Amino acid sequence: MKNCFVTVPVVGLLSLLCVLLGCQPEAPPPPEVKAEVLPKDEVLLSADSSKRAMIVEMKVELMSAPVMEPVAGKIAYDETRTVRISAPISGRIVSGIPMLGAAVKAKAPLIELDSPEFGQAKEVYANALADERLADSAWARAKTLYDHGVLPHKQLQEVENQLEHAKDDVRRSLMHLKNLGVSDNEINNRYLVRSPIAGLITERHVNSGMEVRPDLQEPLFVVSDLQSLWLQMSVFEKDLGTLKPGTEVLVHVPAFPDRPFTATVEYVDKLVDEATRTIKVRARIANLDGALLPAMYATAEVQDSATNQAIVVPLTAVFTEGEGDQVFVKIGDGHYKQRDITIRLRLKDRAVISTGLLPGETIVSEGALLLRTEEANEQTAGDGPSVNH
Repeated sequence: MKNCFVTVPVVGLLSLLCVLLGCQPEAPPPPEVKAEVLPKDEVLLSADSSKRAMIVEMKVELMSAPVMEPVAGKIAYDETRTVRISAPISGRIVSGIPMLGAAVKAKAPLIELDSPEFGQAKEVYANALADERLADSAWARAKTLYDHGVLPHKQLQEVENQLEHAKDDVRRSLMHLKNLGVSDNEINNRYLVRSPIAGLITERHVNSGMEVRPDLQEPLFVVSDLQSLWLQMSVFEKDLGTLKPGTEVLVHVPAFPDRPFTATVEYVDKLVDEATRTIKVRARIANLDGALLPAMYATAEVQDSATNQAIVVPLTAVFTEGEGDQVFVKIGDGHYKQRDITIRLRLKDRAVISTGLLPGETIVSEGALLLRTEEANEQTAGDGPSVNH
């Protein structure tokens, strides 16, 4: 009986506990966390998204921007600092010949000629000087005789005429020698061909022992000061208003693709080519380190003035949707918003922006099309999460 008395209450308590537990309400499920749905023109990349490595950003700033499409041009000699040297007389080369690229000083001899013609010119001058001295002595005697009443005036005039003819002969022969660049009176056949300016020998068309004449088609040497060069280009008449003497031009050459050179417009031609509708323009380039060479091809861009600047972005940042152009502007970490822009001038690899961007904003310079694809995927997914991984 003792055992039954103890067991019944325990069983009752267990039953009561079971009933109480069975009546307890079930805990509600945790609320579903939905990702924020972004506007259709925005893209958000998560912090661990692998696509972040493919996105390149850049901050846009105002800069001197091109005002017209690049113009093809060609580097040329600065003709104000270039001479083409020929021999003014005939002769045979009897000296050594300087090498191409050699630096020469002004008035420095380049080659020596054995020229009988030159020797004859010196002899003519010497004879003219001798005749002048004789004529001057004859005039002095005639003048003395005339002053003493011994010589008639007519004969004195004849002697004076002879003296004037002798002086004319001296002047003509001396002028000939000066045109040859000679100042000494020594009679010989040796003539020195000199460079009138300092510079580099850029062309040479002579050989040792060669016979030269003034009528050769090619110059013996071309000497040029290559620290100053010309850029020659042809500009369409529609762009003529952007160019005038003093306008600065940014020059690029294939040899130095990452180094821009600055040229200044010096001359704009006054004639339009009727076939191409272009005008020839010449600009001067400083070439102090000798990097540029004549006959190099170049591309020139006319820049805005310092007070008239614009934002320039790479074309890889621009994409087209509908009839307009857009870029992605950064609005947060991995967060980008699509924005309409207006392009003033589209170049080969850049675009000059007129509206849509402000200085200091950060845009996607590479990877815009990737973001555009992600944006399209979001729209396709409908109410799905907007964060891309």
